[in-house]
Amino acid sequence: MEQQHLKKEIGLFAALATVMGTVIGGGVFFKVATVVQATQSASLTLLVWLLGGLLTLAAGLTVTELAAAIPKTGGAVKYIEYTYGKLPAFLLGWAQMIVYFPANIAALSIIFGTQWVALLHWSNSAIVPVAIVAGASITGLNFLGAKVGARVQSLGLIFKLIPIALIMVVGLFAPAHVTFAWTALISPQQTSFWSAFSAGLVATMFAYDGWLGVGAIAGEMKNPKRDLPLAIGGGLLAITIIYVLINLVFVRTLPIADLAGNLNAAADASMKIFCDLGGKLVTVGILISVYGAINGYTMTGMRVPFAMAEEDALPFSHLFKRLSPHTSVPYFAGSVQFLIALIMMLLGSFDLLTDMLVFVMWGFSVALFVAVFILRRREPDMDRPYRVPGYPIVPAIAMIGGVFILVVTAITQPLLAVIGIVLTAIGVPVYLWNERRK
Repeated sequence: MEQQHLKKEIGLFAALATVMGTVIGGGVFFKVATVVQATQSASLTLLVWLLGGLLTLAAGLTVTELAAAIPKTGGAVKYIEYTYGKLPAFLLGWAQMIVYFPANIAALSIIFGTQWVALLHWSNSAIVPVAIVAGASITGLNFLGAKVGARVQSLGLIFKLIPIALIMVVGLFAPAHVTFAWTALISPQQTSFWSAFSAGLVATMFAYDGWLGVGAIAGEMKNPKRDLPLAIGGGLLAITIIYVLINLVFVRTLPIADLAGNLNAAADASMKIFCDLGGKLVTVGILISVYGAINGYTMTGMRVPFAMAEEDALPFSHLFKRLSPHTSVPYFAGSVQFLIALIMMLLGSFDLLTDMLVFVMWGFSVALFVAVFILRRREPDMDRPYRVPGYPIVPAIAMIGGVFILVVTAITQPLLAVIGIVLTAIGVPVYLWNERRK
């Protein structure tokens, strides 16, 4: 079995660092604009960031039971296949290939373009061209080999943490530019409290994206039963606290009107906290952080269709599993991924793309939460090095929260939901055609 070849070398600290490095991304700098646009309230903004983190914590703790029990290369795709069969597993891989990774690359490239243009005072018409150059350059760097991609990723990780630490630490101790009532959850600008709350909560989900992969380290941990819940729980709880605190800085620094819908809110807040030069340096750090985040999705994403092609699961698998002769990179898969991301950059906005990928992936996440209940009943004697603490309450919270996200998105953005479902459903005839071909 595969787990016999995994070296159990990961301790608690390394696991904790992996969890935090996987989840913390560019979303924390830019989703504040969408969250505040929805909530129109500083205190409600902080509340939805807190609840979003707690929902992510319940989700991470739940899916990790599957990761520990089924520690196979392929992660969530393998958990779905083990529980539901090959077609649902193929659809998850297909959704990652067609929606999740390209949409992440496109959305973050647009953000990179937005920040670049704001920093250099270029025309807004340059945002998409700069985004295309950013996405193309990272794809090109990854074609030079996995080592180059890994170095960019390491650099991005460092610069991801520097602006977060600076904004949070300095901003919390700097005098507040804006005061607000902690209990003022309702604002005259809201159409209704519940629509503001639900839209704000859904908007936080992109910033917490990445939790689905945190359980993949289970098979390589020295003591998963003891350390995994501590790493997942402690890591996601720490991220929640960081996100709430950095958003506290934002709402103390800029008024609601300046935060709502402003994708440059983090840069504007930095300028106010650190003055002009310091603010620009923090903005450069944010740019490098976003560039590293694009690299992470590019590097991981191109290997999804490659892995599927290795099992002959895709049409034209012989092309998708081609590796470059000198660098052993799946260049055809990477090229297709960038082409899809390019189309998304030309057609979509940051919020549209992130909301669509959140909707699609949370559909599969709910299926994973349900899988924990199914396998507990179907295979009670299954070897589980780690069990969800607080079962069945914690998985139930994750499942109810996931359904809430899906329902809210379907009601508030029906066209986006339909597009996400259709793009995923296209995988059904593709799978059936490929099976007949084989």
